[in-house]
Amino acid sequence: MKKMFKKIANCAAAAALTAVMAGPVCAGETIVMDGSTTVGPIAKAFAEFYMRQNPGVNITVGESGSGNGAKSLMNKTCQVANMSRFMKDTEFKAAADTGVMPVAHVVALDGLPILVHPSNAVKNLTVAQVREIFMGKITNWKQVGGPDLAIVSVSRDTNSGTYECFNELVMGGEKIGERTEYVGSNGAIRQRVQSTPAAIGYAGLAFVDDTVKALSINGISASEATVRNGTYPIARPLFMFTDGYPKLGSHLHRLVTLCLTEEGNSMIKETGFIATTDY
Repeated sequence: MKKMFKKIANCAAAAALTAVMAGPVCAGETIVMDGSTTVGPIAKAFAEFYMRQNPGVNITVGESGSGNGAKSLMNKTCQVANMSRFMKDTEFKAAADTGVMPVAHVVALDGLPILVHPSNAVKNLTVAQVREIFMGKITNWKQVGGPDLAIVSVSRDTNSGTYECFNELVMGGEKIGERTEYVGSNGAIRQRVQSTPAAIGYAGLAFVDDTVKALSINGISASEATVRNGTYPIARPLFMFTDGYPKLGSHLHRLVTLCLTEEGNSMIKETGFIATTDY
């Protein structure tokens, strides 16, 4: 499976390079990207790089959440919907009803670390324990080998693709408890956890730093290796959606396929995520 993935990725990279070299593109274009706060750092890095290479192109990046990115694409107020989850069937139908045909471009891979305060003695939880914490069944850290502190669970808002992935991969259909706090970005999750010794939250790999501690889950830490080989249990691809497949060689096509180039790989790694191709 891994060899097949690499073969497909390498073929896609070759196709993208061929398309980029296919001919001249028009200057003076504006591209609007909107959606996921998780994909935001990648989108901003791509936009800044691309505008330096193409001074006549203006690219703006909004971070309104994956769900709003999908809405912006179907409303034709953006050309790229950045999403940290795949589009739902209902979103595809709503897009088709407005004449929009969403096409997914996988730009990176991401683990979803479970974050606690650095002072917390807990190092590992199972997926089931995390689920029961967010359900409100486990309410004190001492129940899982930690300090005698009431747990403060912090979640992304329900419009977030990160929330959707956590809900699917961890909650498994179980309802998050009423005491859980909701915040509007990955950065806000990190800020709440780093300032609250009893807190627990979740965010993309790029948002892990020395101010928080990422727990092992089922005995496995989130890393490039464990996300790539599928052993870390809370992982996902990250997407950029366009309306139809962009015209080969166009600014839009070159932007969303930057992930298949050496420069794009470097930017993805620098932002803390995992590239889909090897250079």
